[in-house]
Amino acid sequence: MRVLFLPIPGIGHSFPTVPLAWALRAAGHEVLFGTAYAGVAVERAGLPVVDIGLGADQPEVFAELERRYPELNAKMRGDNGAGLTDMLEAVPVFAGITEQITLPVTDLAEAWRPDVIVHGALHGAALIAAAKLGVPSVDLGDGFGRTGEVPEAMYDRLSPVFAEHGAPGLPEVRIKIDVAPPSMVGGSSEGWPMRYVPFNGGAVVPDWLPPNAAGPERPRIGVTLGSVSVHLGGLGPVAAVLDAAGDLDAEFVLALGEVDTESLGPIPPNVRIAGWVPLSSLLPTCTALVHHGGGGTTLTALHNGITQIVLPGGGDGNINGEAVDKRGAGLFVSPEAVDTAMLERVVTDEKMRSAAEEVRAEIATMPTPADIVARLESL
Repeated sequence: MRVLFLPIPGIGHSFPTVPLAWALRAAGHEVLFGTAYAGVAVERAGLPVVDIGLGADQPEVFAELERRYPELNAKMRGDNGAGLTDMLEAVPVFAGITEQITLPVTDLAEAWRPDVIVHGALHGAALIAAAKLGVPSVDLGDGFGRTGEVPEAMYDRLSPVFAEHGAPGLPEVRIKIDVAPPSMVGGSSEGWPMRYVPFNGGAVVPDWLPPNAAGPERPRIGVTLGSVSVHLGGLGPVAAVLDAAGDLDAEFVLALGEVDTESLGPIPPNVRIAGWVPLSSLLPTCTALVHHGGGGTTLTALHNGITQIVLPGGGDGNINGEAVDKRGAGLFVSPEAVDTAMLERVVTDEKMRSAAEEVRAEIATMPTPADIVARLESL
């Protein structure tokens, strides 16, 4: 079986697909990724990737979308704490992107002839390619936003583009794989449930992390803004956390990637600037995590059963943060609301820690990526 993976171009969308891709490879199937920009970093997993490009200059594409949908783009960026409240809101922007990438995506699909296409919910070009080839379309989720109505909304906007590329309509067989723990999305999965298995890329584990070192002697709180928010919105949210960190008997680890932290000013002595470190290595040593609400980051924290403070970060971050807050496994607050008492609460609140542990146990009961392989074979 050949499976073509078409994640939205970006590390935060590509990395969550790797465990399923490797489960397919381990079962003897062929996989290929088609993505662009930072998303090609999926090659770090040892998987084949084709850089499809956007068919136009990236700044030009997004400048045009900004002109067409200024308020929606502000939500996508997270301006002033904004963010999506429903995944359908993002359809106009991603329909515009689809118009730019459909030709390279369908060319790749026609050349490689997959039996199944696995893609992000908002990847309209993947829907077109699957419909054109007459193969199943599999929407692999990476957060808590509900996307069941997205394909129809995408088709409503793009039916001429579907027709132009020889797609008679939406794919006949459409499947949704849902990695959201059911207790956090109303009690039932949207399609096939699958356990979220974190993947953050390979790395040499720093000597201050196990197995090379003992666990921290006091609570450790991780801080990250993901791979996009830190560049769009700057380090203001981190500065707010650091203002409250020095008065707490805890260690803080800033996992911010390759960014200039000089603007943060003096760093409290209980704060470690770690650069880029895989969350799958860091979070097992943490008591809590402060972050931007990315789906992979949120689910990795839940996978480890630790509490969270989720800050508005644009995209679907607000949806993910609301899900965490509603479940009682953490807090969804503005950076300005973070103070020493709040940081101490996510470390010591037994009810919150119990909720996070309950979700961790729930995730452990969900079907693994290896279990999903047989279901894909049945298609």
